[in-house]
Amino acid sequence: DTMQQSADGTIKNAVKLHDGLVVESVLIPTEKRITACVSSQVGCSLGCKFCATARLKRMRNLNPDEIYDQVAAIRQQSELFFGRPLTNIVFMGMGEPLLNYSNVIAAIEKITSPHGLNMAAKRLTVSTVGIAKMIIKMADDGVKFNLAVSLHAALNPTRSSIMPINDTNTLEDLAEALKYWYAKRKRKVTYEYVVWEGINDKPSDAEALLKFCKHVPCKVNLIEYNPIEDGEFRQAGDAALQMYQHLLESNGITTRIRKSRGKDIDAACGQLANKT
Repeated sequence: DTMQQSADGTIKNAVKLHDGLVVESVLIPTEKRITACVSSQVGCSLGCKFCATARLKRMRNLNPDEIYDQVAAIRQQSELFFGRPLTNIVFMGMGEPLLNYSNVIAAIEKITSPHGLNMAAKRLTVSTVGIAKMIIKMADDGVKFNLAVSLHAALNPTRSSIMPINDTNTLEDLAEALKYWYAKRKRKVTYEYVVWEGINDKPSDAEALLKFCKHVPCKVNLIEYNPIEDGEFRQAGDAALQMYQHLLESNGITTRIRKSRGKDIDAACGQLANKT
């Protein structure tokens, strides 16, 4: 296994698996928390145009131990390098967690078990591109962790142009699944949203997001975009982010602009592509 540390303290691990394949996990330190960002698959099959992992294609699902071990290793690093406990886990590394559902759930059961890492489920967040039937299944299964959705556009043509999954899981399908989730779980949903120049930086895009936010109680993370090699996607300017934030917050939607960490070692959101 190899490890790189960013100027901002972020640590990226390249974890070699038993069959020689490699996945990446990231430790993200901030003043108040230390978060483990873990992978659920080697590569990914979903082909989101802005994501480095999509270029690897999906090699295979991780088994529960391979997911659990990423968290256990980051917990050790947290104590070793920062003298503080691991506080949060996000399934936002490589892969789509809901396409490896049973193994992700088995890993989470071990992470939250007193015989495992004994972490509270409310400190875990599973992020999905929005596979409607699996969101419904999670609600039926009574899971206790938080749900985040990589949304990035709230107009079908725009979303389909950057996220092919939207052709089969439209925003309407997603909205129905999220209403079902909220009715069962009563947990706010987090929308992850990058604003790109010329793609979703117009007032009409922000208005569409505001409308989508009215389906269920939610909060929005406007995420700084991390360019990938030969990337055609460019982060929109501050004015566009502020336009989004002002519109959402003036309508009662909690909105944060998230600065990325670990960019200098390709450890930031959307950059995990086994380049180490």
